[in-house]
Amino acid sequence: MAQKTTTTHKIKIKKGDLVKVIAGNSKGVQGKVLQILVDANRAIVEGANIVKKHTKPSAANPNGGIIEKEAAINISNLALIDPKTGETTRIGRKVNADGKIVRYAKKSGEEIK
Repeated sequence: MAQKTTTTHKIKIKKGDLVKVIAGNSKGVQGKVLQILVDANRAIVEGANIVKKHTKPSAANPNGGIIEKEAAINISNLALIDPKTGETTRIGRKVNADGKIVRYAKKSGEEIK
């Protein structure tokens, strides 16, 4: 079974960013990005897109059972939360005073750490 190939774009969201889900079943949920899946153009967000996974008993989970965990969401369904205003914003890149390329929030102009 061949894996789907998608065109990869420049992913502007990074691990640790605070984002808001803007589309899908988890719409409106805010959370921290736990992982970025670059090849699939997806991200795993804390508390968003929760799925139930059935697990067999193992050393780590001796009883097995149903576990709830976060599943990946497409990057296009996420928006970064502006550190200054708390609203969603788009992300730009610019050269700062030290000559480094940094990400900044387009709404407030605030630099994103």
